[in-house]
Formats: sequence, structure tokens, C-alpha cells
Amino acid sequence: MGLSTAPGGRVLEKAGKILLVGPPNVGKSVFFSRLTNIHVISSNYTGTTVSFMEGTYRAGKARYTIVDVPGTYSLMATSPAEEVAVSFLREGPDAVLFILNAADLEGSVKLALEVMAYQVPIVFALNLVDVAERKGIHVSHAVLERELGAPVIPTVAVRGRGIDALRRALDALLEKKRAVTSYFTGLEGIVGSQSALWERARAIAKRAASRADRRISFLDRLGEAMLRPWPGVPLALLILAASLGIVAGGGELLRKKLLLPLVSGTIVPFFERFITSLNLHPLLESVLIGNYGFFRIGFEWIVALVMPYVLLFQVQFAFLEDSGVLPRLAVLFDGIMRKLGVQGGSLIQMFLGFGCAVPAIIATRAATTKKERLMVTAMICFAIPCTSQTGALLTLLTAYSPWLVAAVAGVGAVVLICVSAILGRAIKGRVDPLVLEVPNLLMPEPRSYFKKLLARLRQFLAEAEGPMLIAVLFAAILSESGLLERVGHALRPIVSGWLGLPEGAVMSLILGIIRREMSVAPLMELQLTARQMFVGAVVSLLYLPCVSVFGIIAKEFNAKMAIVISASTTATALLVGGVLNHLITLFERVF
Repeated sequence: MGLSTAPGGRVLEKAGKILLVGPPNVGKSVFFSRLTNIHVISSNYTGTTVSFMEGTYRAGKARYTIVDVPGTYSLMATSPAEEVAVSFLREGPDAVLFILNAADLEGSVKLALEVMAYQVPIVFALNLVDVAERKGIHVSHAVLERELGAPVIPTVAVRGRGIDALRRALDALLEKKRAVTSYFTGLEGIVGSQSALWERARAIAKRAASRADRRISFLDRLGEAMLRPWPGVPLALLILAASLGIVAGGGELLRKKLLLPLVSGTIVPFFERFITSLNLHPLLESVLIGNYGFFRIGFEWIVALVMPYVLLFQVQFAFLEDSGVLPRLAVLFDGIMRKLGVQGGSLIQMFLGFGCAVPAIIATRAATTKKERLMVTAMICFAIPCTSQTGALLTLLTAYSPWLVAAVAGVGAVVLICVSAILGRAIKGRVDPLVLEVPNLLMPEPRSYFKKLLARLRQFLAEAEGPMLIAVLFAAILSESGLLERVGHALRPIVSGWLGLPEGAVMSLILGIIRREMSVAPLMELQLTARQMFVGAVVSLLYLPCVSVFGIIAKEFNAKMAIVISASTTATALLVGGVLNHLITLFERVF
């Protein structure tokens, strides 16, 4: 089984297409993953920023292309996602696998009626039946089959329930290629009327679903509570504090108790002995295993400093995402985000930015206006550190004082507010109100959770490991060859005169171009005062986006925008860092 990243136009030209259709938050990506054995990897539909997934599905000896169509609530073609869905349907696919939401049957049936109007062979998966049952809702799939005139298979996709039966139903549909005129019967007079469609969907849902008196579960009560200011805001703050504690405290524990002793006590000495035994040229030996040697700082910076924080961030972020907590935070803090000039849904992209700016910027495609997309992208680049950078900053600052952590975070918050205020006035356009479907609060299913976690860790290693290793090799060559001293002397007016840092800190500015977390690591090798450490951390936090972020901004917007954001963040970092240095120096002299 394989995946194609062909643009939307080429997908439309392919024969043998199966469309995976349904509303948002109904589990389509889980079905895609299970049916194609591929975790979600997105491509762009030609001429849009709307993403979709494309993979291979086998029915007997036949091979089909299965396309995960962007989730939408209707087919009125009033948004890019709806237009893409309509484009796929108009091409006459071989079959449609439609995902119904058993816990919100009326809305998904209404969308199903719109899809059925295209007269395509269709099979239904009635997903989230466990959530419906938890709410006291029983949905008769037999009644739905009769009402919709097509097979309906009850499923719990995250647990794999019903997937085999769904495969059999889909294979049978593809084999028969049966006529679908019966699906369209009774729809001719209502497909153009949204109110008529809703009325028909409501009638079907009423006949198919029954509600029993059942005590609301703890998870449902908690999910409802988290949507109200009280106790939602205190709960949200508690969750955020716990998440920070997991990443910061757990990462430091892993680093000090496990990874650092392993690196400094076993791995680095092994390479020292091996490389020394080779009798290499002194310069090459220094580059490989000197104070800044590739096999020394490569393990000390990447393995012992970066990886524990990345691992724990992905662990807790995947949990918050799969449990349904993140959309609730977006709803709770919509008012605050509005004051920043964006809507609450942008909070999810910013959370993702703490993992890595690249997927966070890609995720801004969900924004409904270009203005909001630009604002969120810029805010992430200016003041949202990635996981590995956050971990490095925490390690760097807590060695001096926890108050330095709070001070750097405060500077970042002020810069974020200022950037949002300036961009809100400078960028023309509007920001739409928050429209967000809040999924049910769930305990993540272990198999699906760990599959997503492993996929994201692999993605991080694939995207970040190479640039980090390049940065480490570059640092080794600069340091051991003596070039660092020359560059440091040339930039002395900025590094030492304006920022008040030793010349060796120029390594931080150089490596930060390749990877943002690499701007922090060199500071750990210097004997800095608390003032210098604070200034260095602020500059690192606000410094220009790394090469990969520059590339994704150029791809998603244009090269000019990437240059403008990079130049602006660099200027802001140097300006704020220098001002803080001189203010603190003046304060120290006076008091």
C-alpha cells in the first residue's frame, strides 16, 4: 500500500476513485489510516490551501485510489473545503464511503442527503456509536439502511470495531457496480433547499434514533463544564500548568537522570577512544571530538538537551488533541484571542507551534481569512518557541533562577501582544467569528494514540534531525578551525557592544539560522552572568525563523513574506535584547 502526493488535478484524472466523505470531527482520518494502512499525510488541492489525503485501497485484485475529502458541513460551495468536496463528487467516483456521526445524527444525515443527490454508489459507516450509547442514544442501523437505501455499518473506528464488516460492504458495492437511482428517489424536490434538507434529515434521525434516560457520565459532565467560564477557566489553567510541568519537569528529569549520564559517561567516551585510535589530523580530530566536536555536542545538544522535551511535548499534545481538550480551550479563550485580533480557533495552531512552527503554519490553512492566517503565522514566528527551543531555554535559565524563566516568558508575551496590535492595523481584511465543532471529551484509544505519537516523532526526526546535525557540524568547524573568533570579532559591536554578550555568543546567532534551538545551546558553553543569560535567552526566543520555517512561509505565502518576517523577527530580537541589556546595566549602576 502506498501514498501519492499528487496535486488535486491529477487525482481527478485517475480512474478507480473512492471518496471518504463526512463532517469534521467524525473520525475520517482514522478510517483512512485503517483502510490504507497509512497515517494521515496531506496534500494540497490544486489552486487552494485545502488539504486532502490520498492512498491506495485494494478490493480483491482491483486497486482503487481512496481520497479523504476535506470535512465539511454542507455542499453549498460557500467555502474552499466545500468547493473541493463538490469538485471530487462531480467527477463521478466509483464509490463514496460516508461517515455518519451516531452522536449527532441529524447533521451528518443532512450532509449525506446532499452527497446522495450526486447519484454515486455509497456505503455508510455509523461511527461513534460508543459515544452515542454513553449519552443514552441508540441508533438503529437497520432503520437507517431502509431510510437511506444503502448499507449502514456500525463502527467505533478508533478501536477497529466494524472495520472488517465495512470492508466487506465496500468491496461488495465496488464489485456489483449497482445502479444508484434508488438513492435519489424523493430527493429531487429538496436538494436545492437547505431548510427542506434539514427537515428530511430531522425526520430520518427521529425514526432511526431513540434516547433512553441515562445518567450523564463523568466525562460528559466534565466536557460540558470545560465550555463554561466557571469552572472551565480554572480547569483550563490547571491543564496548561500540568502540561508545562510534564514537559519542563519531566524533560529535566529525563535529561539529568538518564540521557546526560548516558551521553557523558558512555557514548562520548566511546567515540573519544575510537577517534583517537585512528590517529587523524589534529584539526579533523578536534572537529570530530574536540570541545565543540561533532560527536560530543551532537549527542550533548541533540540527544540530551533537545529530545526529552520534544518527546514529552508530543506525548501530552497528542493526548490533549485526541481527548477533545484543545477545542474546548479554543472556545474558553476566544474572548482573549479576539483582543489579540484573531479568533479562538487560532489557539490550536499556536499550541501546535510550541511543538514546531512548520506544521503550525500549515495548520493555519484552517483560518477562514487571509488576514487571520498571516497574523497567526507572524505571531508564531515572533514569539512562540518550538518544543526543543523551549526545553533548551528552560535548562539554560533554571540553572540561574526560575524567575528568569518568568521574565523571558513575560517579554515574549509583550512582544506577541505588540505584534498582534501592529498587524491587526497594518493588514487589511477581516477576522471571522469562531465557528468550531467541539468533539466529545474522550479518553484516547491507546492504539490510535500511540500510532499518532510515533508518526509525529518520526516526522520530527525526519524534518529536524538533518538540519540539527548540519548545525552541529557547522559549529564544530567554526570553533575548532578558529573561524568563530574572526566572525565574533567582526560582529563585536553588535554582540558585545549592543547586547553585552561575550564574542563567543556569535555562535548562537549563526546556528539559530539553521535551527532555532541551536541558538540556545551555545550559550550553555559560556560563563554568562544572569544579565547576559537573560538577554541571550530573549534574543534566542525572538530570533529569526529557522531555514525550514522560512521555506514553509515562502511555500504557503511567497518569498517576499518569508523575507519580511525573517528580517522583522531578527530586528526585533536585536532591538529588544539590546534595550534590555542597557536598561539592566543602568539599573545595576544606579542601585
